[in-house]
Amino acid sequence: MNIAGKYNNYDPHPKKVIPGFEDQAWEGVPAVKAELTRKAEDILSREKRAVLCLDFYPGVAKEELMELALSLNPAKIMDMEDYAKSEEVLNREFHDFITEDRVFGVICHKKLADFFDAAKLEAAAAELEAQKEGLVVIAGVGAGLISRGDIYVYCGITRWEIQLRYRKGMPNWHCTNSDAPILTKYKRAFFIEWRLADRYKKERYDQFDYVLESEETGNPKLITGQAFRGGLEKVSAEPFRMEPYFDPGVWGGHWMQENFGLDPEKENFAWSFDGVPEENCLNLTYGSVTVKIPAIDLVMYRPHELLGERVHGRFGAEFPIRFDLLDTMGGGNLSLQVHPLTEYIQDSFGMHYTQDESYYLLDAAEDEETYVYLGVKNGVDRDAMARDLKRAEKGEIPFPAEEYVNRVPVKKHDHILIPAGTIHCSGKNTMVLEISATPYIFTFKLWDWGRVGLDGIPRPIHVEHGLKNIQWDRDTDWIYDNIVHQETVLSDEPGKMVERTGLHNREFIDTCRYTLTEAASVETDDSVHVMNLVDGRCARIESMDGSFEPFEIHYAETAIVPAAAKCYRIVPEDGEIKMVVASVRR
Repeated sequence: MNIAGKYNNYDPHPKKVIPGFEDQAWEGVPAVKAELTRKAEDILSREKRAVLCLDFYPGVAKEELMELALSLNPAKIMDMEDYAKSEEVLNREFHDFITEDRVFGVICHKKLADFFDAAKLEAAAAELEAQKEGLVVIAGVGAGLISRGDIYVYCGITRWEIQLRYRKGMPNWHCTNSDAPILTKYKRAFFIEWRLADRYKKERYDQFDYVLESEETGNPKLITGQAFRGGLEKVSAEPFRMEPYFDPGVWGGHWMQENFGLDPEKENFAWSFDGVPEENCLNLTYGSVTVKIPAIDLVMYRPHELLGERVHGRFGAEFPIRFDLLDTMGGGNLSLQVHPLTEYIQDSFGMHYTQDESYYLLDAAEDEETYVYLGVKNGVDRDAMARDLKRAEKGEIPFPAEEYVNRVPVKKHDHILIPAGTIHCSGKNTMVLEISATPYIFTFKLWDWGRVGLDGIPRPIHVEHGLKNIQWDRDTDWIYDNIVHQETVLSDEPGKMVERTGLHNREFIDTCRYTLTEAASVETDDSVHVMNLVDGRCARIESMDGSFEPFEIHYAETAIVPAAAKCYRIVPEDGEIKMVVASVRR
């Protein structure tokens, strides 16, 4: 199997330069401290008291920012955790959202204020009012609930960095669960903390005087609220990339190591999230300072421009399309799995829509058979299959997958459509571009080939959930009629062919593949576009009206074109290219 790097021009740290704010960004403790001191002293030169509000996203390193606050020599510091409900009370009040399941909770509808004792917040406001002189610092998650103060600093962090900190032992907010499994911490964050914090944050974007990023320990970065908002306004009108992240897995392979220049000492890399605004970040550069901004901020602050009116009207301020990479080159099969039907995910987990998806074969081994498992076989005995899945879950037998599930041969550039309810998994020695709806943790694993996770613990299996969602009529005949080899040619001219490759009519995403040696014009049609260069060294995305600078995209990179761009050109460079473009179907 040859997986040697093809072009080796993948950029794992893409940046977007934001001009006009070069004097509104600071890096390092001395520079950040000096700017906040200057601002506070300016207020204190006119008033007896200045209030600095350091409002945290859950997961920000509290100790580091408290040290920064102390260095400003405040007359008083107010710690928000002093006004929070106890961990015991929070666990009780949020239990229905946390649940007893290892993986799945229920999307929490509460507000950030529900983390706090109302009487204590009222007393804190009175305490602040009683402090008539000097610098007062309010610091912590929800600090703005007491007062946004005279200087409002929002202290953000990316979700990926939060997950890395969980692995190093960081507990959930206001919890003592440092030793809890990563799945437990992630579940509480995904279903509760991030939901409440995002609702709170998006109501306050226009109030931020500063935004502080503290991803790198000991090296905070500060930008003005004006620079933050200006950066998001620029990004919402032109093509951009987010910073991807990569993670190993029990089935992981080596294609990304070879093609993306990832650490060759790592055992493998299984996943790459390169097109998931809920998880990825934007690297915005202001002069010499590059700040990591969670991409979800762009979605929540500029949804009309980014998503388009019809997409925003349907999904609200949520980014509905997800691109990620699954690498099994030299690895193993993914777990055999199924995703919940729409009504099931709504009723059971409180999600608005479900995890419909597809596999685009970015690459596949050429010297051996490659395949995906897809749909049940014609005439399958569903009772026998259910019985064997349950026995396998108990460890009594290995599940005989090939007795019940189709093994569909695949090759490079095939596109397999997987509407929710279809049993499936990718096989070994494939490189999959997964093009899917955004909900991404709702995978009911049915059989994991007898493996344990990288932590040595068997990965969670959800046979009961899965059996309630498997669509038994999606058998051999159905999959070949409906979700395998469904490509249709939309246009074929010299130098440019456009094909519709998916998705299934139960799925809201449309995908088109552009095979080009000449430039092709594309209309956004009031929908955000997400694209990946699935073949060719390089392409440019050009504005039709000159509203943005030409944007370069390299092999296997994912880029986003906001709906506000309206019309753009895909221009091939250095020979033929293939670009897959996804949008929300009308």
